[in-house]
Amino acid sequence: MADQVYLDYNASAPLCPEARQAMIAAMDVAGNPSSVHASGRAARKIVDHARRTIADLVGGDSERIIFTSGGTEANNLALNGLEDVTVFTSAIEHPSVIEGRVDAKRIPVDGNGVVDLDALETMLKEASAAGQKVLVSVMLANNETGVIQPVAKVALLAREYGAKVHCDAIQALGRLPVDMGRLLVDMVSVSAHKIGGPKGIGALAIAPGVMLVPQIRGGGQEKYRRGGTENVLGIAGFGAAAERAGAQLANMANVAVLRDRLETELASEAPELLIAGKGTERLVNTSCLILPGMPGETQVMALDLAGVAISSGSACSSGKVRESHVLKEMGVSDAGSAIRVSLGLETTDEDIDTFIRVWSRMRGNAARKKARHAA
Repeated sequence: MADQVYLDYNASAPLCPEARQAMIAAMDVAGNPSSVHASGRAARKIVDHARRTIADLVGGDSERIIFTSGGTEANNLALNGLEDVTVFTSAIEHPSVIEGRVDAKRIPVDGNGVVDLDALETMLKEASAAGQKVLVSVMLANNETGVIQPVAKVALLAREYGAKVHCDAIQALGRLPVDMGRLLVDMVSVSAHKIGGPKGIGALAIAPGVMLVPQIRGGGQEKYRRGGTENVLGIAGFGAAAERAGAQLANMANVAVLRDRLETELASEAPELLIAGKGTERLVNTSCLILPGMPGETQVMALDLAGVAISSGSACSSGKVRESHVLKEMGVSDAGSAIRVSLGLETTDEDIDTFIRVWSRMRGNAARKKARHAA
């Protein structure tokens, strides 16, 4: 990290010192959290403390926090844990939701990537008339564009028809307030590594009355809702990162200043530049930049060679380059030319200066090359 400008926080944030220290301390606890002896109780204490901290961060109940192996498993548990439901998901969800229920019906979005509430109501009416039980899954903030969804309005609409609501808040956590009560949702998915915790640990928060069929069986852990010995090290790190994220939420205003400067300076230099979702509310740390005619993966490689780490979209496709379904659903015609720049609390003015300088040089080189070929 020392020799690299890291601007890919939506893929994964660097491990924060608080999480690192909590994990190191947890390494000395040998017990299994399910054991009743002193060492087991020490491990259980770590898990319970983290559970309470994460519950506080999402406005949930610590007794209803289910630890998982990450955000993907949390989303899959929410989507598949309710029996006999028809699932509606927005068309711009994360792949773990899109592929977590391939039989789901898709709610369209507008040109800014915001879910179409009128279309959702039509779908709910039809399902209600057919006597179907429904689960609606809409993310709080999109991982590629940062566009924030009207989740509370979705939930109010869903309640009119007796539907339950799941919210993937993985990208939003630590970047804007997440409160299950205010969002009026039944389930919320979160993940540690987006907020400076370790990779491989997530959680699903559920509201009272939500009964889930476990997807991983073989033990009574997590109140029989998710089998398997708890990842004590990961949970310790998650809890510490969650505590830090809550304490530093107000500092995201500083990140907003940096992101806005980046977009303003790039737009001034490159009038052809498009910013996906710019016409609506977005996460303050996220910019989806579209430079027509220049493939996103080419931009990513050029910036990487210059010591700047960004992404061409979601980092959850095992390195496969594929057109963004998010931008496609938004009607973006040059989706293959998109890159995602995502900032964090550690991002500095110098990092933004470096990105602008490298990106501008890359754009200039491409323009000169194109002019030579045209001549």
